[in-house]
Amino acid sequence: MVDLRSDTVTKPTPAMRKAMGEAEVGDDVLGEDPTVNLLQEKVALLTGKEAGLFMPSGTMANQVAIKTHVQPGDEIIIDRDAHIYYYECGATAVISGGQFQCLVGEQGVLSAEAIASAIRPSDIHQPPSRLICLENTHNRGGGSVYTVERLTAISELAVQNGMLIHLDGARLFNAALACSTTVKEMAVQADSVCVALSKALGAPAGSVLCGSSYFIEQARRFRKMLGGGMRQVGILAAAGLHALDHHVTRLAEDHQNAKKLARGLAGVSGIEIDPGEVLTNIVLFDVAGTGMDADVLVERLATEGVLLIPFGPTTVRAVTHLDVSAADIDEALEIIRRVLEGF
Repeated sequence: MVDLRSDTVTKPTPAMRKAMGEAEVGDDVLGEDPTVNLLQEKVALLTGKEAGLFMPSGTMANQVAIKTHVQPGDEIIIDRDAHIYYYECGATAVISGGQFQCLVGEQGVLSAEAIASAIRPSDIHQPPSRLICLENTHNRGGGSVYTVERLTAISELAVQNGMLIHLDGARLFNAALACSTTVKEMAVQADSVCVALSKALGAPAGSVLCGSSYFIEQARRFRKMLGGGMRQVGILAAAGLHALDHHVTRLAEDHQNAKKLARGLAGVSGIEIDPGEVLTNIVLFDVAGTGMDADVLVERLATEGVLLIPFGPTTVRAVTHLDVSAADIDEALEIIRRVLEGF
């Protein structure tokens, strides 16, 4: 079975399990788990921030960040396909009382000009524009990337207008690799940034939210409020530390496999894809030309040994990851060709 549904399906490697089993632990709610503290310091350093806070999930990290940044009635500018808006169950409305102004980005990526046109004037009839939320890489954009140049332009705009930026860096290491830069260069433009450990990096759970020391102090209270304060969580933090030490450089392999898959799909009759648009480890392709809807094709492929995700009526998503090899990509392409030829 070749599982290309997501980079969240990875299993901890034997070395990661060993690190987890040997982790030194303490009560993290009391700030006494040394492995968690080490992880938080490491990710804060990597992102160029003063402090970090371990979170159970990326969704909680995003929502705690928003809660820390905004007041009820504040407006948040965001792409309409961003994870925070699209996949987090309306949490911002429930938890923070903020409202979204959704823009249409280019493959999910917003420009400074588009954001500038959406900023509200100072007017008692309108909500104050308080926060800009960006996603890097952009999931529904097919792994598209905010470059350092674009992030810089948006940051300058935010400063000029007294706004803040939260960066959902779920796959920020992938973005940095695609741009041949560092995570720090991509995160320095934002007031807060979260990095997922359970996606491309292959850890079983967790994200780290980073920002100023004051911001993290406030965020810690909201994490506790939402039930994210865990105890001897160094077992999970050890997995994150192992991932940062051993799974970052290998992301290049995932990108290569994604490009290999895209090139192969481009040669399959009925499938539409531009391999040049595949920048990281996410591959989106259109199957309208096959005569099947996405969910039907995905179901047929699953019975033959390839797992994918329907991403729209005729759009399918594939994600390469730690547990997928180049040989697996060859096998997946062979099965896809065989299924479509037999349709």
